[in-house]
Amino acid sequence: MNPQNKVLFAGDPHGNFKPLIAAVHKYKPEAVVLLGDYDLDIPLEVCLQEIVGLTQIWWIAGNHDFETPSKHKHLFDSALADKGLHLKVTEIAGLRIAGLGGIFLGRVWYPPQQPKWRGKQHYLHNQPVNSRHMAMSLKYKGAIWHDEFEALKTLRADILVTHEAPGSHRHGFDVISELAAAMGVKNIFHGHLHENYAGMVKNNIKVVGVADRAVADLMGNTLMNGS
Repeated sequence: MNPQNKVLFAGDPHGNFKPLIAAVHKYKPEAVVLLGDYDLDIPLEVCLQEIVGLTQIWWIAGNHDFETPSKHKHLFDSALADKGLHLKVTEIAGLRIAGLGGIFLGRVWYPPQQPKWRGKQHYLHNQPVNSRHMAMSLKYKGAIWHDEFEALKTLRADILVTHEAPGSHRHGFDVISELAAAMGVKNIFHGHLHENYAGMVKNNIKVVGVADRAVADLMGNTLMNGS
């Protein structure tokens, strides 16, 4: 196996997993990391049943995965629920990979503005008494919260995978570049913006944007340009 293919990164499938499945059969990676926006109408493991057992499957969530209770359930209650990388560092194929799912939400935190809420508890404690017992809405669950983001900065990793883009993209966020620098990562892979590109942010951290349904290798080469 080519070492740069030992981990592959899959851009937003939006319900079409065929390019990822084809890439696994062709390149035989040790692991794949999915970058969000699955638009699931069946559980994730069913969509990927052709490659379950052939490779490790890891993921972060995107904004689409919080759009409806059904999409959320098919990811977070799936047989692959424990393969989520959000807010932690996991050793995968000998690499420390950190995950940051979700998106910045104006009513929670939209950098470079200051966060409206320090964290989920701060938000919940400031809701009307008669609604505090209610579950947090999916939209809020899919937000990036400031306190969790700051806690991630204290960890160390080789690679950071995000749904949102860092400052290398015109629609990206410098705080993600700063997060990567604080964690000592060498590479960032992100989805969300449906564009294959390579960029650079502070500390010579290489950024790879992976387009929807595309698959990239560890060097940032596009192996599959999904259709």
